[in-house]
Amino acid sequence: RFTEGKTDLQWLETFYQIASQRGAAQGVTLPPFAEFWKANQLFEMPESEQNARFVRFADFRRDPENHPLKTESGKIVIYSERIASFGYADCPPHPAWLEPDEWHGNAQPGQLQLLSAHPAHRLHSQLNYSALREQYAVAGREPIALNSDDAKARGINHGDLVRVWNARGQVLAGAVVSDGIRPGVFCIHQGAWPDLALDEGGICKNGAVNVLTKDLPSSKLGNGCAGNTALAWVEKYEGPALTLTAFDPPASS
Repeated sequence: RFTEGKTDLQWLETFYQIASQRGAAQGVTLPPFAEFWKANQLFEMPESEQNARFVRFADFRRDPENHPLKTESGKIVIYSERIASFGYADCPPHPAWLEPDEWHGNAQPGQLQLLSAHPAHRLHSQLNYSALREQYAVAGREPIALNSDDAKARGINHGDLVRVWNARGQVLAGAVVSDGIRPGVFCIHQGAWPDLALDEGGICKNGAVNVLTKDLPSSKLGNGCAGNTALAWVEKYEGPALTLTAFDPPASS
């Protein structure tokens, strides 16, 4: 069985015991699980004196000959011959600024820069369907942070339902108007569960930001996420009311 015969609480205790064993190996003693669970409080691990004094590469700085770095030269590398040998046009062998595929420098009129930051109330998409959602959802959707000047220029007020779109897709989001984000930029946190309305142009009713981002790596070398390299338009949503179905159980359940 997928659950291996354990309940949710038994799995939590299993994970806790693993953490407890690893903590003990590092001199940290966790309370018994039952005691921890009943207390329902954060457990703060004391910082060791050694960790408090930790300085990265201290041995290298003190004695570089006997404590070389794990680089081709054993030293800090500014120009990498190894990376140069790859011949990647999108990743030179030295630190450099490369113009992004999408940014303010090539934006079309009215487009804003998208930021897809990590959310504070969940881990990626985990816990999107939980009581925590009631603390941050706006207009029943994933929130979008907009600068007050950008919102005013588009007739958007705090709490409005807005449509965000580009050539890749479109989403609905709830407006959070704030001066805490710079003009020309908006932020939708990553991790919302997709909920596409196929009969309404495929708009995501829940605000899944990946609908708007490019499915391309940061470079051929790094292959990292390029989730902030995107532009999109934002407007107040005036379309038909769309029922959120992201959290409905599948028909086969």
